[in-house]
Amino acid sequence: MSEVKWIKIVTDVFDDEKMLLIESLPSADSIIVIWFKLLCLAGKNNNSGVFMLNERIAYTDEMLATIFRRDVNTVRLALKTFEMYGMIEVINDVITIPNWSKHQTLDQLEERKEYMKDYMKKYRAKQKALSESKPNGKVNSKVNVNSLEEEREEEKEGDKDKNIKKEKKKSEFDLIIETYTDDLQLRNTIYEFIKMRKAIKAPMTSNALNLMLKKLDKLAHNDVFGDERIAILEQSIMNSWKGIFELKETSSSNKKSNFGDSMRKLYEEAVIEDEENGTCANNDNTWF
Repeated sequence: MSEVKWIKIVTDVFDDEKMLLIESLPSADSIIVIWFKLLCLAGKNNNSGVFMLNERIAYTDEMLATIFRRDVNTVRLALKTFEMYGMIEVINDVITIPNWSKHQTLDQLEERKEYMKDYMKKYRAKQKALSESKPNGKVNSKVNVNSLEEEREEEKEGDKDKNIKKEKKKSEFDLIIETYTDDLQLRNTIYEFIKMRKAIKAPMTSNALNLMLKKLDKLAHNDVFGDERIAILEQSIMNSWKGIFELKETSSSNKKSNFGDSMRKLYEEAVIEDEENGTCANNDNTWF
């Protein structure tokens, strides 16, 4: 295992009864220093608190005295003291610290390492895919992992906020349309009209939709099956008109002049814009 760069020590360590008893002993300061050196060595070896130089050789008191740069007799006194107070256990001549991994939460550290290993594996795969799709592009292989995680969290939050806004607007339109009609074909045509308005850079509000549906009822008041309403909407969709108008007469005798028809469309477009903006002073329209 790789070494641990830090170890956990509680802030009230010197209030512990064992520490208070050690402080009353001769060479107390040296014993306490040896204890902390022992803790650091356990973290460096990262072997669950088992002091082994390698798979076959255990640390002896002479070896620890050399590593800690302390007198061997002081190290032996410290080890006997630690064993007496249950701070270490000697099992088959191997020095161990009981419950080392539990107290140092190394299990969580290993889980974190595994998570980051898996995350970096996925990231490299993504970078490789990007580099293959863009032969001339350069992909940065040095990654600030914390920055990547923060960006990913920010993207999730941003997408969540956008989706909430979209769902709110969509549900408002859905409620209006579903309340207006049960005819699926008419509903779809209304949605197509809304999409057309968005395409011509004149998106509808819920108020504009309500006004349009009221006018649709007025234009097709004798329409029982919804066919005329659909035809009126399709006429505006095909011509990219912001508003809805009476269907054009097929008979030439009933056709208005092109000039009159154009003037009517211009006038009604202006009225629609005023109604949607709430600036219409007089709702009495002589055209319809």
